[in-house]
Order: sequence, then structure tokens, then C-alpha cells
Amino acid sequence: MPVFLVLLVMMLVEIAVIVAVGQAIGVLVTILLLIAVSVVGVAMLRRQGMRTLAAFGDAVRSRRDPQPEMADGMLVGVAAGLVLFPGFVSDLLALFLLFPPTRAIVRRRLVGRAQRRRPPQVIVVDSEVVHEEQRPPIVIESVREDRD
Repeated sequence: MPVFLVLLVMMLVEIAVIVAVGQAIGVLVTILLLIAVSVVGVAMLRRQGMRTLAAFGDAVRSRRDPQPEMADGMLVGVAAGLVLFPGFVSDLLALFLLFPPTRAIVRRRLVGRAQRRRPPQVIVVDSEVVHEEQRPPIVIESVREDRD
């Protein structure tokens, strides 16, 4: 699905949800709620981003596989984009990705899917066949310098 289409559908869903919430609780409360959810999202984004960066540094320093921390960093980046996108649905998805237990679920599924899609490793060794009659004889000479 093209990115433009996804953004268009997401924008229409966000507008519909904002209008519905605004009709249910009032325009001023809806605007204050949007601001509050965005502030909470930015605060969580900063906190989880710093934790993920520290965990990545620890993994690299201890020579562990940093794949989980890299996936977490990517998911925190997606959450950052969702927090910047105005609306309740995107903020809810961002908070879902910023909450460590739910992010771990998404990370496991993402890594598992990527591993299933990865082609199997094939090792190719470039070599040449030499027949027995064409091979020159091997001569080993040794000289010891400590004996005269």
C-alpha cells in the first residue's frame, strides 16, 4: 500500500475521531485533551528514547547482539512520527509503541517476520579442480641452522 494512501486514510480517521470526541465532550475539552496526550507522548518519547540509546550502548560495549535495541530504536522513531501527527489514534498508537511491554511484543513479531523473509545463507567457494597427473610434485626441504 503506498505511503500517500496510508497517510490519507490515517488523516481521515484522525479527523473523524476528533470530530466525534469534540461532539461528545466539547471542543475546548477536546483541544485540551489533544494537547495533554501529546505532552505525555513527548515526555515518554524522550524517556524511552534515552533508555533505548543507553541499552544500545551497553549492548555494543558488552559485545552482545544489539538487534533488540536497534529494533526498539526503530519503533521509538516510529512512535516519534506518530506523536507529531496530530490526533487521538496516532497518539494512542505512539503510546502503544512507547510502552516497553507492548513494544517488546511488536519487536518480537517484527524480528520474527524479518528472519522468515531473509534468504538462506549460501557460501560459495571459488575453486579450481586440479587432476592428479597435472599437479607438480611437492618438495619439502629443511635446513637446521643449529647443526653444522
